[in-house]
Amino acid sequence: MPKKDVRLAVLVSGGGSNLQAILDAQKSGQLSGVQVVLVLSSKGDAFALERARQAGIDTAVVERKAYATEEAAQAATLEKLVQARADVVSLAGYMRKLSAELVAHFRGRILNIHPALLPKFGGPGMYGKHVHEAVLAAGEKETGCTVHVVDEEYDHGPVLAQAKVPVLPKDTVDTLSARVLEQEHKLYPKILREFCEQL
Repeated sequence: MPKKDVRLAVLVSGGGSNLQAILDAQKSGQLSGVQVVLVLSSKGDAFALERARQAGIDTAVVERKAYATEEAAQAATLEKLVQARADVVSLAGYMRKLSAELVAHFRGRILNIHPALLPKFGGPGMYGKHVHEAVLAAGEKETGCTVHVVDEEYDHGPVLAQAKVPVLPKDTVDTLSARVLEQEHKLYPKILREFCEQL
């Protein structure tokens, strides 16, 4: 257990199923010592925001279109994370690339989960169903998910853990995605807990 409550901010863009896995782990005591203090979305209509509200967690929205430049949007994101006094930042289906300034501010304290076995099937454009389409097209025998520390490049920083799943002969994007997501929901809270215990 961390020496003090670790303040965790979760960045989202969509449905927030990994956010829900984190909240459920918190509720069950698996993430004791970790407090989710902010859920920030790059989209105002993301269902993840509703999940956060139902759990009584502060929310914020930073949509790119509300700012003159991408840099301004990223600066606003950093400002909200600082205001929330976040110790650790967790990306859970967040679809924006973080600025170098934001990464530098939280150096070594930003985690992401990616739906493939990095370094395979990572990088620009490799998110959501695009990853699973690429895995199937490549004829891979296995895939999975990766939790890694975020740096300035897409899907690049040090890998903390991976979970593997087989790719079955009759798999579709949907069946493969569901199998990988099941592992994501187990792996991410576990690694977040272990990571926060080291702080």
